[in-house]
Amino acid sequence: MWPVVQFGRSVQNQCMILHDTLTNEHRELKPLDGTVRMYVCGVTPYSQSHVGHALKSIVFDVLRRYLEWSGQPVRHVENFTDIDDKLIARAEELGVSSDDLAEQNIEDYLGQLRRLNVLPAHEYPRVTQMVPEVVRVVEGLIERGHAYEAGGDVYYRVRSKPDYGKLSKRDIEDLQSGARIDPGELKDDPLDFALWKAAKPGEPSWESPWGHGRPGWHIECSAMALHTLGEQIDIHGGGADLIFPHHENEIAQSEGYTGKPLAQFWIHNALLRMGTDKMSKSLGNIVSIGDALDEHGADAFRMLVLTSHYRSPVTYSDESMESAKAGAERLRDAAFAEPGPGSSGEAMASQAARERFREAMDDDLNTPRALAVLFELARDINRGRTEGAATAEAQGTLRELADVLGLTLQKAPSKVTEAAPFIDLLLELRQELRQAKQYQLADRVRDRLGELGIEVKDGPHGSTWDVK
Repeated sequence: MWPVVQFGRSVQNQCMILHDTLTNEHRELKPLDGTVRMYVCGVTPYSQSHVGHALKSIVFDVLRRYLEWSGQPVRHVENFTDIDDKLIARAEELGVSSDDLAEQNIEDYLGQLRRLNVLPAHEYPRVTQMVPEVVRVVEGLIERGHAYEAGGDVYYRVRSKPDYGKLSKRDIEDLQSGARIDPGELKDDPLDFALWKAAKPGEPSWESPWGHGRPGWHIECSAMALHTLGEQIDIHGGGADLIFPHHENEIAQSEGYTGKPLAQFWIHNALLRMGTDKMSKSLGNIVSIGDALDEHGADAFRMLVLTSHYRSPVTYSDESMESAKAGAERLRDAAFAEPGPGSSGEAMASQAARERFREAMDDDLNTPRALAVLFELARDINRGRTEGAATAEAQGTLRELADVLGLTLQKAPSKVTEAAPFIDLLLELRQELRQAKQYQLADRVRDRLGELGIEVKDGPHGSTWDVK
């Protein structure tokens, strides 16, 4: 538990309950020290970031925002896997270096996070910057009998960890039945996985005690979490698709190296679906973050994510996005409408809304219930304005709680907004036509703008325009 400071005064201590994938239990979050240390698995930047990445980013952004709003410091680290089989293959296909491809897609991802109003992580470590740390952990695992070198590769010995499979709830014997050793691999057991890969011709590589090579997929996160946050952290997060094998292997590596549990909580968000299908490149239904935001805006996408509990799948479609966009507009209209002039008990209503909001968020980040509080508050504001009651404080509370959820309550950018200079130029031309008494042509400009969704308003001080 931690004290919450609000408006300069302490309020009742809160207990946030979160679901832990490892134990399959809801438990109280108690930071190991004064700061919640949170490591979230980031992207492999071999292509543009997509809306599935955005969903994950929003979930952990909201968790961080809520903890910080509650007075709890957070240190948030998110990695980039900037060297990987997929990235190397994609760079070769495009005829560019893997470094250049990674840099381009990392910049795209960070730019889209800014558009989504996602708070930047306190640190973004990259695998290529952490190779010495990776080598150090691999050496430690060999010394402790959890790993072995074979022909320049280094493998983790899965059977050295008796509880392997505890996160994904998989039995090691069931895993054995489907495992195999690929040609060229020299590992002792089909279940063993690579910690270090010997260099292949033309691939990026680094020096190591086992010769030139590069890190395997899973070891990087163990090394980066250890380097940036220490041996034990409070929250390790990521999408449910990472539970096995990535997070399962990460636990084996980290616990084999330190002898301590890596994270108090393993938190996983459910995945995004396109209609009834999981989003995937093989199905050709990938939607980039940029395309989604250009079409619908950031608040609409956030609203879509928030209307489902983070452990329930989210369905992306034009219909669901339009519904989410309409919901964001309802909150925006109530939050920024002209306040009512009266003086009825709005302070009491605002405090009650905050308490219901806290109860929802403390209950395993229940954003659908938290959103319901915001819509109830918006309804009360609209009713109060109609009845002449004071609404300024309630509107301030609505904006405050919306900000905790990362909603900007700003109008979504549109192609019309981007065309504003050209519309202004057409209005100037129309004004000149009217002054020249060419009213038919002036009316034609107005009518054509109207067909494009632009309403022209003539007044004593000139003409203005707005989106219909």
